[in-house]
Amino acid sequence: MKYVSYWHDSSTPFALGQTGPVEGKVDVAVIGAGFTGLNAARKLAKEGVNVAVLEAGQVGSGGSGRNGGHLNNGIAHGYADAQKHLGADRAKTLYKAYDSSIDMIEELIAEENIACDFRRSGKLKLASKASHVAGLRANFELINKEVDPDTKWIDKNDLASEIGPQIFHGGMLYEKSAMMHMGRFVNGLADAAHRHGAKIWENAPLTGRSRNGSMWELTTAKGKILADRVIVATGGYTRREKKAPLGYFRKRIISVGSFIIATRPLTDAEIAATVPGNRTYVNSMNIGNYFRLSPDNRLIFGGRARFSAVSDQKSDAKSGDILRRSMVEIFPHLAHVDIDYCWGGLVGMTQDRFPRAGEADGMIYGMGYSGHGAQMSTLIGQVLADLAMGRNDTNPLADLDWPAIPFNSGKPWFLPLVGMWFGLKDRLS
Repeated sequence: MKYVSYWHDSSTPFALGQTGPVEGKVDVAVIGAGFTGLNAARKLAKEGVNVAVLEAGQVGSGGSGRNGGHLNNGIAHGYADAQKHLGADRAKTLYKAYDSSIDMIEELIAEENIACDFRRSGKLKLASKASHVAGLRANFELINKEVDPDTKWIDKNDLASEIGPQIFHGGMLYEKSAMMHMGRFVNGLADAAHRHGAKIWENAPLTGRSRNGSMWELTTAKGKILADRVIVATGGYTRREKKAPLGYFRKRIISVGSFIIATRPLTDAEIAATVPGNRTYVNSMNIGNYFRLSPDNRLIFGGRARFSAVSDQKSDAKSGDILRRSMVEIFPHLAHVDIDYCWGGLVGMTQDRFPRAGEADGMIYGMGYSGHGAQMSTLIGQVLADLAMGRNDTNPLADLDWPAIPFNSGKPWFLPLVGMWFGLKDRLS
């Protein structure tokens, strides 16, 4: 078993980064080389803006290269809850933004000729218990009527062509949802940004930020750069130390581990018994699981597994054991199938689980995708580029309040308690 991301291990790394020290002056500095930061840089470079990207690790080494490979439209909450929290108009705007971002990804892939196995697979949300059917179906009926007619309800008796084990009680199909190879996309996006003129420094973590006249002076492990504007796209990987240079976000983002395993390639017979519908799948539990096939027919199976803010080999291995047990509970016929990959990543969560994008503390930012970043981040990257160029009318999250989370010091000591609460809700639901 490899304790590395399958997406990283099965794609060609970006190889066009700057080899010298971080230095000079730019119009815009982007912090973070994931989907958000790279598409912001790509858009800016195409518009003739002098832009640099500063990445603490390698391109895609954060959440963009450590996810489950889903591009699911729809809001993480029930749509009625989103309407109650945001209001009907903003809830609809946000829902449509997920649709638009997946459309943008598809168009970008074609424009930049990125080979990343993009496919409109559809997403199937499965009712894990009979008691979940009424709520899931009510959510479907509201969404189908008000915002997304490209959804369907599938009764329990009709699930056999979609998923092998007949343990689920119905499901909601989102037909616009998609999937792709995340590693090939993020490296292709970096290649495109570079081709249009963006400078990308890897292994250049931000260590300081200060004013130098009218410009920002950004200090990294590889040197300093001056920038008129700064875009922050660090998400769950925003540094959490008290004196970190991005302290504003430390109190508003909770970094939560999400963990994933990938089997050996499955045979045709195993696929037919597992996920014959070949979609992205998620179940309805609070501590749920998500899964799909990879381009080479591995089952990629993920979930929260453990409520931890740590993703390293030890933590990933513990979570991988839990995930394997969960996988076998759903798919008993895979009990003896080898697990080839086990990895984890950090999800940047907001208190209300809605993403945020705008300007604060002298910087432009987009983050807090709360587990739906793969699908939303590309659009938000373009929004941030627009903001940097003075355009304020493309942000679906404009003016959404973002208060600090009480008692959040940046180190989420309370995650085990959250896990216990959600576990209790799952047992009682």
